[in-house]
Amino acid sequence: MPKAILTDIEGTTSSISFVKDVLFPYARRALPRYVAAHGREPAVRKWLDAVATENGGLCEDAMIVEVLQGWIDEDRKHTALKALQGMVWADGYRNADFSAHIYPDAAPALRAWHAAGLPLYVYSSGSVPAQRLFFGHSDAGDLTPLFSGWFDTEMGGKREAGSYTRIAEAIGLAPADILFLTDVVEEADAAREAGMDTVLIDRLQDYPQPREGEATHGHVRATGFDQVRV
Repeated sequence: MPKAILTDIEGTTSSISFVKDVLFPYARRALPRYVAAHGREPAVRKWLDAVATENGGLCEDAMIVEVLQGWIDEDRKHTALKALQGMVWADGYRNADFSAHIYPDAAPALRAWHAAGLPLYVYSSGSVPAQRLFFGHSDAGDLTPLFSGWFDTEMGGKREAGSYTRIAEAIGLAPADILFLTDVVEEADAAREAGMDTVLIDRLQDYPQPREGEATHGHVRATGFDQVRV
């Protein structure tokens, strides 16, 4: 019996395609309009100026936006881009331009585990504010009250064992008392190296070729949250 559950988002609670096919294109389209409307606000200006400085002192916001759009196309993991994308997505969620995809089996399981007294945590490469927005505006409603904490790559890379050690310390439990759910084998490997229990989520919608046998690296495999035994 785990004493807490730590879950990834993309490919685990939610489809990979939602981020790639909905969130990223929306941010790319909306950035010019958003920067034109909010570019003078200190919270936005901070990140625009950081991008400008990093790229040789760009003097026009339109040029900064082009750099950011290029980074979106490259799927670049940059702090300024993540921050600005989060602001753009917040607008989109508030305006009900979209809601976050949640697999039908994930929300009931999360609610059941929470009701059973299991603390739930999120660890994703997306920023903590983006995580909160995601679960706050999901297809299944506001799921944020189910979670006790949020972690992003400020804890370290998701394929590094030390990140999971730091998360366990932040939660206040031994790694062995935490169950980590992810669709990425290398992330599960890192969590196991840190001492956590793991389940590899292998959804047909995200991975048409099932990962079985040696491909699981010895992790318990489940095709949905309804197969996770805690």
